Amino acid sequence: MSFVLRDLGITIGRLPTGRTNGITDVPGVAVGHTTLIEGANIRTGVTAIIPHAGNLFYEKVRAAAVTINGFGKATGFPQINELGTIETPIMLTNTLNVGKVSDALVSWVIEKYSISGREIVSVNPVVSECNDSYLNDIQARPIDKEHVFQALDSASSEAVEEGVVGAGVGMSSFEFKSGIGSASRILTLDGKEYTLGVLSLPNFGRREELIIDSVPVGRMLRDYEREASPPDEGSIVVVIGTNIPLSHRQLMRVAKRAAFGIARTGGTCHNGSGEFAIAFSTANKVPDDPKQVFLDEQRMNDAHSMINAVFQATIEATEESILSALFSAKIVVGRAGHKRVSLPIAEILPIFRQTKLPDS
Repeated sequence: MSFVLRDLGITIGRLPTGRTNGITDVPGVAVGHTTLIEGANIRTGVTAIIPHAGNLFYEKVRAAAVTINGFGKATGFPQINELGTIETPIMLTNTLNVGKVSDALVSWVIEKYSISGREIVSVNPVVSECNDSYLNDIQARPIDKEHVFQALDSASSEAVEEGVVGAGVGMSSFEFKSGIGSASRILTLDGKEYTLGVLSLPNFGRREELIIDSVPVGRMLRDYEREASPPDEGSIVVVIGTNIPLSHRQLMRVAKRAAFGIARTGGTCHNGSGEFAIAFSTANKVPDDPKQVFLDEQRMNDAHSMINAVFQATIEATEESILSALFSAKIVVGRAGHKRVSLPIAEILPIFRQTKLPDS
């Protein structure tokens, strides 16, 4: 369960978490990983996020995709924002494997979602990435169809596995080892309980930029086992899922709030970084039925102020997911002997306790 920060006495935000404090707290959402750690140089993988357990191609979900800074490679975003839906699982991997993962995802969708009497002739695969070349031989491109299928077929609605797994194997943040992180928040809207969850793949930041719950920890750990080579400017992918009934436009507004969660950890959106956010809602399944002229859908009222609570949940869960990726990761040595150490929790906690305001 994703309570690694809270078990150490660090509580991010004010809203309550879901049962496991992860994106799979959203009913129906499943996450799967394939981890590749081979020899001295392969440190990579793939992660799958499946919005619901039904036929996603023929029962799409409302969605939106936001590019905060576009130094990155992603597939599927134009159609998401043109039609306002997602029709495939969301895949995360490294930069040079986007094409291979996209191709395999198309094959999986055709195999998994095809139904009698209807032919799938167009698929919009959604794949995003971060660059793991510091620890991984990225040019080797070892991820094959079998690895993508394994991540998809093993996807579970149980607690999200975090840290050095899946697409997170070769990632670094603030010059520490990073990986996969997740968090969730519970909201009560009009007397009913809803869940918003985030899964992030953080791979950005310089050491002195790191902030943990408003404490500038990175400045105090500036020289802690720091590698001699300067870090790349990095990237992050944030996936936001919820069962709150939101339109494409409202999901676009929610996805934009991921930027505030990134900033709260010290992210500054460098010139050469890629920050992407994908948001989806499972509340209104969108049938792929050309005979149906109109759809009846419920969505949040724009005139009501409760949209602010959704924004807050997104910011809090994004912030905590990034920190959870850092706190869950272990030391990794990879390509050319490059090393990323894990966060020195024993050194951080005294700094945090001495610096944090008593009533915060």
